[in-house]
Amino acid sequence: MSGAEPAPRVRLRDVARRAGVAQSTASAVLTGRSEEARIAPATRARVQAAAAELGYRPNLAARNLRSRTSRIIGLVSDAIAAEPYAGEMVRGASAAAVTHGRLLLIAESDGSPSVEDDLVHGMIDRQVDGLIYGCLATRTVTLSAAVRCLPTVLLNCLADPLPGPAVVPDDVDGGREAAAALLAAGHREGIHVVGRRYRNVLAGRRRLRGIRARLAEAGCSVAGLLDCEWTPAEAYASVSALLRRTRPAALICLNDRVAFGAYQALAAAGLRVPDDVSVVGFDDSVMAGWMQPGLSSVALPYHEMGRLAADLLIKEDRHPVVHEIGMLLRHRGSVGAPAPSRA
Repeated sequence: MSGAEPAPRVRLRDVARRAGVAQSTASAVLTGRSEEARIAPATRARVQAAAAELGYRPNLAARNLRSRTSRIIGLVSDAIAAEPYAGEMVRGASAAAVTHGRLLLIAESDGSPSVEDDLVHGMIDRQVDGLIYGCLATRTVTLSAAVRCLPTVLLNCLADPLPGPAVVPDDVDGGREAAAALLAAGHREGIHVVGRRYRNVLAGRRRLRGIRARLAEAGCSVAGLLDCEWTPAEAYASVSALLRRTRPAALICLNDRVAFGAYQALAAAGLRVPDDVSVVGFDDSVMAGWMQPGLSSVALPYHEMGRLAADLLIKEDRHPVVHEIGMLLRHRGSVGAPAPSRA
């Protein structure tokens, strides 16, 4: 048995007939041009009521052909949406799109250049008005010719030359925030930084720059750099090796996963956070709040970054300017005064 036939599409002429007006009058009302067309309030109300009664929805394809705009923007990334915390960038962009009456089309390449090209060409075929090109980790990228065919805003990445605006976290400022928290607690020595400064990832090197600058202003410096992958296991091994050589006063970990590994290494050595060693992280992920004691962590402004990227694209800002969004420290319980032997 076949299903019921779909109801015929309600057309603009049907609304005009129900309201007793010309089709051009109905069109002006339903496209927001009532004042421009000098349509009386009573007539406008009659058209709107007829559209609601009939369940009229505009033919967007026809409107797009006339206006040469799709009112759709694309977001192509390596793996933003797949990562729960970084997904705040998608939610911020989506919120801005809704505010401006746009539809956000999202696609992920999983880091494959060929898949990325196919996705971008697919968005071009669907006539998106522009593209947000995003990355999970803040890094430099090489943009394909396909990406440069569209008005583009970079999200959490940079390119040379810039195709338009770029929105990134102010990691230097974030590094300064982390160092300032330790300075405020009285730390002046024995401060170690944990995590690798990857060559093509901007965050680590910029965070370290901010840390060093803020400590230098206070007349002190980083005591040591522990070069390890940004994973709990690598951080555990690296901090354990450090503890066999010396007792640090504080650890600045370049992300929260590194801090988690550091916590485990300190506990295994019989040391308490923050009574014996203070710890600061970056990202302010869900993990930071679950750790015991809670980890003081510099927050990545993902939602604000996504929203601004979409705003710039929709407002047709084409200036190749880097917008750096400030990072604030979320204070919890992992920073204390130096241990008595360090005071």
